[in-house]
Amino acid sequence: MSAAAPGWGEHPVPDGELAARARAGDAGAFEALVRRYQAPLYRLAVRVLDDRQEAEDVVQDVLVTAWRRLPELRDDAAVGGWLYRAATNRSLNRLRDRRTLPDDALEQLPDLRPGEQPQRVVEAAAGVHALAAALRGLTPEQRAVWVLRELHERSYAEIAEALGTSPVAVRGRLARARADLAEAMTAWR
Repeated sequence: MSAAAPGWGEHPVPDGELAARARAGDAGAFEALVRRYQAPLYRLAVRVLDDRQEAEDVVQDVLVTAWRRLPELRDDAAVGGWLYRAATNRSLNRLRDRRTLPDDALEQLPDLRPGEQPQRVVEAAAGVHALAAALRGLTPEQRAVWVLRELHERSYAEIAEALGTSPVAVRGRLARARADLAEAMTAWR
């Protein structure tokens, strides 16, 4: 099933409609939600965890749990925030359970595109490596706030809901994360 049902034209079916249909037993509607959110949730998890395999595990676990717990969702239109909150919390829990953070594919050299100068690719890879190292220096909460705001463009209210805190606390953590990252990335300006 595609995200756009017959009769909806070019407009995708809203999240709330898909969630309601999925709760009623429509596996295709849930599949559409999975297709819509799987990649963004993976990007969130991989940036918080700095580990692709763990991120895949988190997303799979979140989606399986969401299917089972869909009847508990009180507001169908809030399914996206619900999934982000679950992925964020699951990622933070895994991060807290670790003692060290492994190097990840985020630090690997990107593919050389035709006509691209090898020196530029090496410089870009070094910048990505430096950013990954700087992100590892943040607390798990700061990293989650920064990833949700800067990479996933979530509002302070959405981030606060995902982390179970207040928008004021989100602002503070984000300010601290930005300051720490700016200091760590000074050489790359």
